[in-house]
Amino acid sequence: MRIFTVLGIIFYATVIILIGVSLIIFSLNLLGPQDIKNACDYLQCNTNSRIMLGLSGFLLILISFSFAQLILGRFQREKTIAFNTSSGEVTIALSAVEDLIKRLGKIIPEIKELRPDVIATKKGIMVDLRVVLGSEASIPELTARLQELAKSKIQEVLGIEEQIIVKIHVAKITTFEERDKKKKESDKEEGGSIPYSGYGRA
Repeated sequence: MRIFTVLGIIFYATVIILIGVSLIIFSLNLLGPQDIKNACDYLQCNTNSRIMLGLSGFLLILISFSFAQLILGRFQREKTIAFNTSSGEVTIALSAVEDLIKRLGKIIPEIKELRPDVIATKKGIMVDLRVVLGSEASIPELTARLQELAKSKIQEVLGIEEQIIVKIHVAKITTFEERDKKKKESDKEEGGSIPYSGYGRA
């Protein structure tokens, strides 16, 4: 499969180079209209050349379709984690793993926001966590705990032995004032205006 990918890349590079060279030749007027007409007449009049042109066009379509299918298939595999069991192959969407990691934010109260991004590579599973912490949190202790929790949770649920690398980016550290302000704003949006609040008791 890797050889086919290399051949496909070489093929596409050759075709694009030929198109580029042709455009340069046309721009420099190295070939006149009569030369192009004579070449087209020769290709149409000669039976062997017509057969070769038809086969080349069919081969070009076949290679393009196969190469596109290969790229799309690889892109789809990068969006999932696959492993084999005694009954067959199992694939798990990376979005499901991300939802699993999001729940860890509810376990640790110091985490105010958690956004995971999971990527499956040949080296293993790469997990990038973007977190918003409270000001009372100890960053070294909390991040180490979060990394261990995420790693153990993925291994426990998925049951895989591949390497899991967890990277954490602390995007913001909130204060009590900011949290209280956000809480009041959310409460205000949820509560809205109280009906008949402008009327007093007579």
